[in-house]
Amino acid sequence: MDREEKARFVNRMFASIAGRYDLLNTLLSFNRDKGWRRFAVSKAGLKAGSWALDVATGTGELALELAREVAPSGRVVGVDFCEEMLQVAREKVKGGGHGGQIEFKAGRAEALPFPEEVFDGATIGFALRNVADIGTTLSEMGRVVKRGGRVVVLEFTQPENPLFRRAYYLYFFRVLPLIGGLVSGRKDAYTYLPRSVLAFPTRAGLKGMMEEAGFRDVAIYTLTGGIVAVHVGTKA
Repeated sequence: MDREEKARFVNRMFASIAGRYDLLNTLLSFNRDKGWRRFAVSKAGLKAGSWALDVATGTGELALELAREVAPSGRVVGVDFCEEMLQVAREKVKGGGHGGQIEFKAGRAEALPFPEEVFDGATIGFALRNVADIGTTLSEMGRVVKRGGRVVVLEFTQPENPLFRRAYYLYFFRVLPLIGGLVSGRKDAYTYLPRSVLAFPTRAGLKGMMEEAGFRDVAIYTLTGGIVAVHVGTKA
């Protein structure tokens, strides 16, 4: 499929599972997803009073983690192009005590609706493989971040250890789609997940793309046996 077809497919897919998305993230990751997000935010170089952007924010879980990091005087903006996911995020913020600190906006990752150099840092969690254009998204994140600010990419990747990779793939390609399909009612969404991870650039490949987008000192951190990676780059 071409880029716009992919964008429409991803939008429809996430709209259909928005109500069960958080539950399945926790269930299918064995509750590790919360720790992954905390680690990613810890690498963003933010502090109390910072302004942070979460791209492709989905149901706002990473935005909430950013809000805790920049509280009490900081601000967080979450952007997503799926209105159903944003509705879940907005309801969550209403009951979470961060209503005055977080704003959710509709927008495409490839055309962020902000002027240049507004934010002290930006994140994207488990979503870069879903965008229509990875390079453009990285460039846009760099555009809206201040010089010296960090951009953090949290994403699934492929384990390097052969034995662990074999066991993980058994779960990832067989068990995960089955459970995800039963709980969400959309098995196709959870067969798409492992396919999208295989099609995503390698850790080294993503580092190169971030450098091409203008980031320096790109560091890579692998978590949970290498099934997740955090890339951190600084705007030159």
